[in-house]
Amino acid sequence: MCTKTISILDSTLRDGAQGKGISFSVEDKLQIVQLLDRVGVSIIEAGNPGSNPKELAFFERAEALKLENAVLASFGSTCRKGCAPEDDRNLQALLDCGTEVCVVFGKCWRFHVDHVLETTEEENLRMIRESVRYLREKGRRVIFDAEHFFDGYIGDSGFAMRAVEAAVMGGAEMICLCDTNGGVFPEDVTRIVKHVAKTLPVPVSVHFHDDCGMAVANSVVAVEAGAVQVQGTFLGFGERCGNANLSAIIPNLQIKRGYSCIPQENIEMFTHFARELAAITNLEIPSGLPYVGSHAFAHKAGMHADGVLKTARSFEHVDPFLVGNKRKFPTSEISGRAVVFARIRQILPELTVHSVETQRILEEIKRLEMTGYEFEGADASFELLVRRRMGLYKPFFELKYYKIFSGAGEREDAGASAIVKVGVGEEIKLMAAEGNGPVNALDTALRKALGLFYPVLNRMKLMDYKVRVLDGGSATASHVRVLITSTDGESTFTTVGVSSDVVDASFRALQDSIEYLLLKSHALNHAAEPVS
Repeated sequence: MCTKTISILDSTLRDGAQGKGISFSVEDKLQIVQLLDRVGVSIIEAGNPGSNPKELAFFERAEALKLENAVLASFGSTCRKGCAPEDDRNLQALLDCGTEVCVVFGKCWRFHVDHVLETTEEENLRMIRESVRYLREKGRRVIFDAEHFFDGYIGDSGFAMRAVEAAVMGGAEMICLCDTNGGVFPEDVTRIVKHVAKTLPVPVSVHFHDDCGMAVANSVVAVEAGAVQVQGTFLGFGERCGNANLSAIIPNLQIKRGYSCIPQENIEMFTHFARELAAITNLEIPSGLPYVGSHAFAHKAGMHADGVLKTARSFEHVDPFLVGNKRKFPTSEISGRAVVFARIRQILPELTVHSVETQRILEEIKRLEMTGYEFEGADASFELLVRRRMGLYKPFFELKYYKIFSGAGEREDAGASAIVKVGVGEEIKLMAAEGNGPVNALDTALRKALGLFYPVLNRMKLMDYKVRVLDGGSATASHVRVLITSTDGESTFTTVGVSSDVVDASFRALQDSIEYLLLKSHALNHAAEPVS
């Protein structure tokens, strides 16, 4: 196995920030820097200090950070055409922000020089060479981002090579070949990177966008062709279709190909790091994301799951525990008996496949699925079902009643209100709350009432709410299935409810989410004990 070290440059805070729906505060950026440092990346491309005042404020705050693994890099363009580097405000901003590394991009595609910059090749080469030299003379390490390099090389290889050679003449310590449009194919990447890596006297890096869905594959083949650094974003988000996804690239290179990208012990925390970044970013990790997605090691089909239960290698390319993830066996009507039993045994290891208790649980699951329940992706409700069926669960509260009052039709901004009456032990609480709609009002009132007894519920938040009509032919009389995903700040869990009444279905899912969190907290540290 190869033991070559590959440098990782993470651009989540710069290129990733250009993704749709992404907006980082200064505090967000500081948290992400510290997280990426714990991941163990080599360089964190933290932003363009010349773009706006918020970026400058971040760099001022970032100077106080004590990083163990990474160095910060600022990002900007070469000087403008007809402008000397010392007179260029963007280059001055790179110097003023104080980063050890400056990443500077310049044009390497004749088409862009002719039609976007609207200048000559000679002026473009001067801008690249003198900008890099100016920053080097000021004591900065410089990586040159060769913008649109692959398109430029395919269109006019001589032009593209003269551009990167100008950066080398200026003193760049590394040349990054960028697929800015995201349209290059792996065979072209291999051919071009091999040639450039052999030709230039400095190391080569690569930066791919994912517009053709090939950014991860292109990054891997580029490394095997001679690149010593990969740029990307940790969860793959970025402009248009996103950037090369480092959460797939790093384990691909380190686990599958033997390259050293980050400290080995950090690979085991990979899924945790991904979820932590998603929480800061306020985005949900796609369930099917390789290695770190919640479904990356989920086995639904009965034959697949049976194979994994016998020997994991039969349907898993790596052990999920290597990246801090875990295998799942979603419970559904097509999963097969072995899958459902395996899920039951995770809750009650003492049961056997032929025990009477197991048969009763399987029959209950089958009965509920016929009424519209589906436990795939609703593991919290599944665990509660198993414990209730086995008589191993005592509810933490009793709902006496609830009433919903809708303000619809009264005025445009009218919401809804709810009254709930709950009992905990010998105590009874009545609570009212308003919300954007009946479900929101009910959720708020219920958690306000129970929060008086169980403070752990004050940490609980609803992350997702889905409603599905089960029998559309019945029109407004149809049954609905509601799935609710909740979090306590440390983990997420999903519950399900089914009814012909959308509010009732929602309440059943809400009740399960509260009961599950109380069960989980009680089992861990008795935090859900009633307050005396």
